[in-house]
Amino acid sequence: MPLPLIALFIAAFAFGTTEFVVAGVLPQLAEGLGISVPTAGYLVSGYAIGIAIGGPLLTLATARLPRKTLLIALLLAFTVGQAACALAPDFGSMMSIRVTVAIAHGTYFGVAMVVAVGMVRSDQRGMAVALILAGLTVSNIIGVPAGTAIGHLWGWRATFWTMFGLGVLAILAMAILLPRAAGRPAKTGSLKSEVKVLGRQQVWTSLILMLMLMLCQFVPYTYIVPLLSQVTGLDAAMIPFVLLLNGIGATAGVFIGGKFADRQLMPALITMLVLQAVVMVTLYFVSPYQWPMIAAITVWGGLNFAVGTPIQTRILAWTADAPNLASSLIPSGFNFGIAIAASLGALMLSTGYSFRSLPLVGVVAMVVAAAVAAMSYGAELRSSATQPQPAAG
Repeated sequence: MPLPLIALFIAAFAFGTTEFVVAGVLPQLAEGLGISVPTAGYLVSGYAIGIAIGGPLLTLATARLPRKTLLIALLLAFTVGQAACALAPDFGSMMSIRVTVAIAHGTYFGVAMVVAVGMVRSDQRGMAVALILAGLTVSNIIGVPAGTAIGHLWGWRATFWTMFGLGVLAILAMAILLPRAAGRPAKTGSLKSEVKVLGRQQVWTSLILMLMLMLCQFVPYTYIVPLLSQVTGLDAAMIPFVLLLNGIGATAGVFIGGKFADRQLMPALITMLVLQAVVMVTLYFVSPYQWPMIAAITVWGGLNFAVGTPIQTRILAWTADAPNLASSLIPSGFNFGIAIAASLGALMLSTGYSFRSLPLVGVVAMVVAAAVAAMSYGAELRSSATQPQPAAG
């Protein structure tokens, strides 16, 4: 893989860490800002909304800027934002800063995906996407635990100062490693052309698959701690270990998915969707048993991200001639899906369903996804459609 992809990975790691590290220092942050822990939790949802809504809008507004210039500007916003968070005097200022950084986050991943696939051969697109996604999974394995530990040792503001240093490192990597000509702003880039590509069946069906994947992943994962403690009976000290295994599985999964995406994308994707349905059934049945549940949780994490990589690769491949809006809808769609999944899980629990029942949502979601993917692939083969080429820069 080209060395510039390392710069994109470092930046993805930084954005991923700052999104999720707040959860690790939430009690200290709440105390420091003089608010309740539930109120501080809105910093997480506010960040997700910033990605989902602000990311696509900023992506369209900056479509004509040189890609390297834009990526460095987004990292500069990230870095300044971390310093501002470290100095934030109250909840209102912290929220506004976090939402601003989130908008840069949503824009970054859309642009970085397009730049990454543009720097490799067509048969390497999946692995290029996988490397960017690995920044998110590794941030959960290394960045979030490290940021949490720093917050517990030296206070939550130190966590954000550390993130500031990571931002400086990401800017330097981007400036040094990414070629000036990496990625090209689309010269056509009209809103009409950007919206038009969303009507291609390969694109809108992939967005459906993305939503189903989020339901499969985050309906159970949002409530994974009570599921493991109350149903599986794990000690509290064991749960971080299980989540670490889930993260390791996810990191392996992005590269496995990337490898398959570069070969037989749709047959591999349909197969993995069916396998994930089987895993979700397994999660339901083994949830009362500790070691089988731990093994299932690890495989589940791997398949979640193995499935996600070809879905995103497919969207990027079929919108190559007008990629700005579609690429920005990838992080936006993920965050909308997370919000819907968490709300669905809460609704189920409030109406009397047990924590053990949550994986069954994933079974239904994966069956629907496999059916949609099979129909989409069949329609693609019957139409003999060819993937578009990138618009001339």
